[in-house]
Amino acid sequence: MIWRLARLLLALGLVMPVSVAAGTVEVPAGGRALEQALHSAGAGDILRLGPGRHTGGIEIAKPLTLMCRKGAEIHGGGQGSVLTVTARAVEIRNCLIRGSGDDHQNIDSGVRLLKGANDARVIGNRLIGNLYGVDIHGARNALVAGNVIEGRQDHRMNDRGNGVYVWNAPGAEVTGNDIRWGRDGIFVNTSNDNTFTGNRFRDLRFAVHYMYANNSEVSDNLSIGNHLGFAVMYSRGVQVRNNISIRDGKHGIMLNYANSSEVTGNLVVKGREKCLFIYNAHKNEITGNRFEGCPTGVHFTAGSERNRIYRNAFLGNRTQVKYVGSKWLDWSVDGTGNYWSDFAAYDLDGDGRADVPYRPNDSMDHVLWTQPAAKLLLGAPAVQLVKWAQSAFPALLPGGVVDTAPMMKPVEIDRPQWERHHEG
Repeated sequence: MIWRLARLLLALGLVMPVSVAAGTVEVPAGGRALEQALHSAGAGDILRLGPGRHTGGIEIAKPLTLMCRKGAEIHGGGQGSVLTVTARAVEIRNCLIRGSGDDHQNIDSGVRLLKGANDARVIGNRLIGNLYGVDIHGARNALVAGNVIEGRQDHRMNDRGNGVYVWNAPGAEVTGNDIRWGRDGIFVNTSNDNTFTGNRFRDLRFAVHYMYANNSEVSDNLSIGNHLGFAVMYSRGVQVRNNISIRDGKHGIMLNYANSSEVTGNLVVKGREKCLFIYNAHKNEITGNRFEGCPTGVHFTAGSERNRIYRNAFLGNRTQVKYVGSKWLDWSVDGTGNYWSDFAAYDLDGDGRADVPYRPNDSMDHVLWTQPAAKLLLGAPAVQLVKWAQSAFPALLPGGVVDTAPMMKPVEIDRPQWERHHEG
């Protein structure tokens, strides 16, 4: 009878959790058991949460590990953040975390890592229905890995929070997460030396959104059907490598005031507007990418200069290049240009390069971009004569993009089986 009463009291959270091994504490669900366990725990302890609902809205101010058994849930009750970490070397693992508040000013989140929460690890959790998933806010060298993060579906997209928000958090690594139904999948602001790799993004505004973030890496990520894939804005020294964008809306990849960065080995396919948008971006290396099946392959504008664009493949885009300018831009480097699917090229010397240059646009293209109503005249004999004259005598062209060493074969990029299944 005494044993049964003790079990009942533990289940109701009316007695303190009991340590069952050195450094390991079993925490029953209900009541204030989790809060009490955190209060009495020592540095380095492991708190193992039992099945059922645990009350959140609490701070972790000691270096310890919080891990959950199957069926355990930490719920914030709709107020504030569910878990707030202020101590270093805290690990949160394998938990269902839900029920944050709805306040953007306070960044209500499933997990908040504040200044001092250095070397935190958030691994293998399910963060469901919180305003923000994980907020890394001033913590250094944090790891957010292998989590499922699903935001609020009862808000308009712009009223939701971000899956992972990174602010002033150098060394943060966000890897292997599945992020859905937020505003931005990862939003990084005023933070350097971060790594975002191997994540999957769906049903978002931006998959990855950089603002004032330098010397970072975004690689091996998959963006599917978001309003925009990978946006690098007001940043420099960003490595955008081996990412895949499928059916994203306005742009697969956007460089906006992005300088001295590398965009390499990416695949953008079936974007609904532009595969690549380059706006006032300078001294970037754009090579080894494949841009396929977009209305516009690349839109290049606003005086972007000293970019090296070569060894890319442009396949089946309605307009391969949109560039309005009076300067000639050679998109080849050291005798290597790009592959163009609409170019009837020939290679008599067999060196893998076309024997004549490729010019994607003529003066009539410029007229149509600036005066869309002129499309009504496309069939007129005078227009056809102008187009023929420019193809026969390139010196008549007013400037634009020229590829002096077009490639004969396109860049090939492997596509994961999961991605192929969702491409249509």
